[in-house]
Order: sequence, then C-alpha cells, then structure tokens
Amino acid sequence: MLETVQRYIEKNELLPTGCKVIVGLSGGADSMVLLDLLTLLGYHCVAAHCNFHLRGDESQRDADFVRRWCKDIDIPFRSVDFDTHQYATDRKISIEMAARELRYNWFEVIRQQEDAEAIAVAHHKDDSVETLLLNLIRGTGIRGLTGIRPKNGRVIRPLLCVSRSEIEQYLDERGIPAIFDSSNNDDRFLRNAIRLRVIPLLEQLNPSVKEAIHRTSQHLTEAEKVYTSAITEQTAALFQGGEINIDALKRSPSPSSLLFEILTPLGFNPSVIEDITESINATPGKQFLGDRFRVIKDREAFLVTPLPETEIANVYTVEEDATSLNKPIMMQIRSLEMPVVVEKHKSTLTVDRDLLHFPLLLRRWQAGDWFIPFGMKGRKKLSDFFTDRKMNLRDKEEVWVLLSGEDLVWIVGERPDNRFRVTEKTKRVLQISICPENV
Repeated sequence: MLETVQRYIEKNELLPTGCKVIVGLSGGADSMVLLDLLTLLGYHCVAAHCNFHLRGDESQRDADFVRRWCKDIDIPFRSVDFDTHQYATDRKISIEMAARELRYNWFEVIRQQEDAEAIAVAHHKDDSVETLLLNLIRGTGIRGLTGIRPKNGRVIRPLLCVSRSEIEQYLDERGIPAIFDSSNNDDRFLRNAIRLRVIPLLEQLNPSVKEAIHRTSQHLTEAEKVYTSAITEQTAALFQGGEINIDALKRSPSPSSLLFEILTPLGFNPSVIEDITESINATPGKQFLGDRFRVIKDREAFLVTPLPETEIANVYTVEEDATSLNKPIMMQIRSLEMPVVVEKHKSTLTVDRDLLHFPLLLRRWQAGDWFIPFGMKGRKKLSDFFTDRKMNLRDKEEVWVLLSGEDLVWIVGERPDNRFRVTEKTKRVLQISICPENV
C-alpha cells in the first residue's frame, strides 16, 4: 500500500518530497495508518489532535492514547480542547458542522505556526463513496457526485486511493494500535446509516458496488471539469453587478443548471431555486429568500441582493448647525446667502432655508409618502413616481427621503419638492451635496 499512496501523492501533486505536513490524528485506524505511511515516505510529520469533548471518557481516552503513541515513535504532537456544544450553540449550527469548523480552523493555525506545507487528513475511498451517496440523498448538483477531492486548498487526502479494508489489513500487518470511536456505530447519524445499512443492502445486489460507485465518481469528476468550464463562461456573461440577465439566461442550454450553480453558493436551497426557475416568464416583483440573500424578479433581470438590514427603520436628524452627515449617507451641508447658483444635479439639493423647520429628518421612504415634484404643482405619491421611473424593488428599498416636519423636501439623490424651491424672494439657501462615494 505504501507504493500506491506514494503514486497517488505524486499523481495529484499533494506534497513536495520531504516537506513538513500536519497530520490530523484521531487515534482511529485511518489516521494512525496515514501517520505511519507519511512517516515512512520521508515526510516530516506533526500530529494534531482535537478533543471535542463529545463522548465523555472516550474523548479523553483518545487524547491520551495518541499523545502516548506520538511520544513512543518520536513524532511532534499538538493537541487542543474544544467546547463543541457551546460553539455550536453560539453559531446556531449542528454539532457536526461545529466540529468540522473547529478542526480545520485550528489545523490551519498549526500549519502556519509550524510553517508546514499542508494538512493531511485520513479520508479514504469508502468515505468518498459514502459522501457521494449522502449528497445524492440530500439532493445535489454534478459537483456533489464527484465524491471527496484529493486536495482542497491546504488540506490533502492521501488515502483516497485505498479502501477501508486495505487500511485495516495494513494496520494488522504493521502491528499499529488503534482505538474505536463508539459513535461510529450510531446509525442516527446519516453517514453512519449509509455505511451500516444502505451500503450492505447495495452489496447484496452487487458485491463490488463500492468500487463501481467510486469509478462512477471518477468519471463524473472528469465530466465536472467540462461542466464547470462551461458554467463559468456562461455565468460571467449573464451574471454581472448582482443581476442575472433573463434574456441571456433563457438563451442558455440549461437555465435551471445555471441558476443552481449561481445561487447554491449564496445559500438558496434547491426548492427555492426551482421556484425561481419557474418564474422566468412571470410578472416582475416577486421575491425569493435564501439564508443570506434574496432574488427579486425584475423586468429584465433577477436581482440578487443581501437580505435587507434592520437599519431601514432608523431615522436620522440633520440639526440646524450641521455641516456634514456621515450616516447613513455621507453628505456635505452648507448654509449660503443669496445670490447662489442653483445646481441642477440629482446629487445636490438647493432649497430655501427659511422655509425649513429643524431638525430635518432623514429616513427610508414609506407607503403613503407624497411630494410635489420640482417644477410641478400637483402632489404625487412616491410609489407612482417610482413606477414612472421604472425603479425595481431593490432600488426602491434604497431610497431615503429628507423631511421638514411632515413635509417631504427631497427624494435623496432623485428629485426635490417644489414647495422648498429657491425663488426671487429667497434670502438664505441650504445646500446639501451627496459625497461622491455615495453617488
């Protein structure tokens, strides 16, 4: 098996010869074999053990075992204790996800401290098969059917070329001790259920099913490279500035695949993405929510924006002696005596100061707001003004209004109210300019 792993490392360019590598060491058969193989291949190994304190006395047993083993074979050893339950609670994530985040974050810290080339973990061929089936059960794209990758950033998996049975045989032949994690027999965890119940049933149909699934994942890995290249090219053409061009999407060979690949990394689940796909020809205005982002169906594009923040309910004041405003919009404020040249630019407001009642209020627009557009006499609802301007929902939500008492003075960055215009009777002027970075 030593030669098999060596060839796999060389083929996938996982490690330069003789470099330093951090080895994730749990004490189980897989990681114990990984440490032994890499040591025999001449790599300078540093063993790293995480105690997640999830299995009572077993957790401490594991930590003590690997510490003694590394001392016996003269391998540098690093360990850490985690309050995994508290971490999961604080971040509102599962215990499995919490352990994964803690493990890999700490491994990277150790890698940098040790100036090591990579972090080696002990996933093997059976793990890759289980991952494929796990993703298939949950629902996935083509990338999820490629199994576990041999390299992900600084994390490498040199044992993906060998099976669990080969690892166990090597363990016996070398006389390497190992400990058993009793939680591996708990089929309440989906991965364990796949290993303990699903795969044995599949093996009744095909005794070589794991090898067959592994070969399929290898074929899909190569196909995924072509798929990803095409997706990347088409995504660049139709997804720009947070907008997915609907006409370009409809002309693509598979709009649903493109939306899946664009939106899945943003936290949208498959059912929501399916709803978005079905809305391609629907009327504008509908919203679709993900974990962190939303999609708004507009006339010519799907608008992808972060979920609105709570700041939209805030009200800011502009005092009579203010010379600037930093939040929520950076503005310069000046009081001037006439005569003044009135700038006809949307980013600058010039109004009769004596018609204003301070403090002025700055807030998001609300349903029912109205004003008298500059140059006109009749009042107009802001909602109608936005419709005339063909503003989409995302742009509407970004609109701020400046008020004097209950009267609207300015749709910020858009249009002033005619009631506060500068006339021949004006003696003093208030001029507010939006700073360039906010325009």
